Amino acid sequence: MSATHPRLALTCGEPAGIGPDLCVLLAQQLPQAGIDADIVCLTDGNLLEERARAMGMAFHPGPQMRIEHIPLPRPAQAGKLDPANARWVLALLDRAVEGCHSGEFAAMVTAPVQKSVINDAGIAFTGHTEYLAAHCGGVLPVMLLAGEQLRVALATTHLPLSAVSGAITPQLLDQTLAIVHRDIARYWGIAQPRIAVCGLNPHAGEGGHMGREEIDTIGPAIERARRAGLAVSGPWPADTIFTPRQLAAADVVLAMYHDQGLPTLKYASFGQAVNVTLGLPLLRTSVDHGTALDLAGTGRADPRSLIAATRLAARLARTAAAAPRT
Repeated sequence: MSATHPRLALTCGEPAGIGPDLCVLLAQQLPQAGIDADIVCLTDGNLLEERARAMGMAFHPGPQMRIEHIPLPRPAQAGKLDPANARWVLALLDRAVEGCHSGEFAAMVTAPVQKSVINDAGIAFTGHTEYLAAHCGGVLPVMLLAGEQLRVALATTHLPLSAVSGAITPQLLDQTLAIVHRDIARYWGIAQPRIAVCGLNPHAGEGGHMGREEIDTIGPAIERARRAGLAVSGPWPADTIFTPRQLAAADVVLAMYHDQGLPTLKYASFGQAVNVTLGLPLLRTSVDHGTALDLAGTGRADPRSLIAATRLAARLARTAAAAPRT
């Protein structure tokens, strides 16, 4: 593996979903996709061949993709979840993490998993992000969605709205801002990334008349980050920070919660956006959508997000490899 031509691990995700379809379609489109990397697809090779036949095509990975065969405990049927295969899904992630830690892989790319069937198998699982963070020593993960023209990081992720305010603590914001600064610099090569921070409340609290989180928590965290040398601005009202003029002055927006930041990002880039997990000691990208059980095996799955995630993983891995060691 070279710094200019990285090797990536690709996990195919939930075997009953569209992950296997996407892996087949990625292999088919790799010659035209502009992805300068070698890909090791972690999957059951028979699963991909079966899914290709269901879609009316032959499966020929080609020289850029190698299949690492990890047998399914039970044959998978498109669209039909089976808890017997839940641990296999996690085993693919474990294999990719181990390969990243050892230097075998420069990054990992993940197709979507189905949280419900993993929980139905008796395994506590809240998502890729949290699972990978736990396997990397319990680090703080930061979810970032990247489109062509917009990057949005999240201070909190999968929480009910009623729990968001209590979760936004000084420690969380200090750590999150430091991680966003470090990893945008590391992976995108922006030496001093400009981070625009959203407020929590309408009009960023309207001077305390619509909530005090901006005054008591968010604003002080921004000031601490500035004193530490970070290029941080805000807190900005979320209804204006996503306008073109405001975005021109930012390299990344930090939203306070999931549905504050992601609707705009997905409106602008859905199907081609990439989920990047910051804060890990490894590079991980993923698609911006779920398992789409109803599309599995039909040939109607759209591979653009997986292609974008793979292309971005290769680009970010090259940038990180070229950065000077500190």
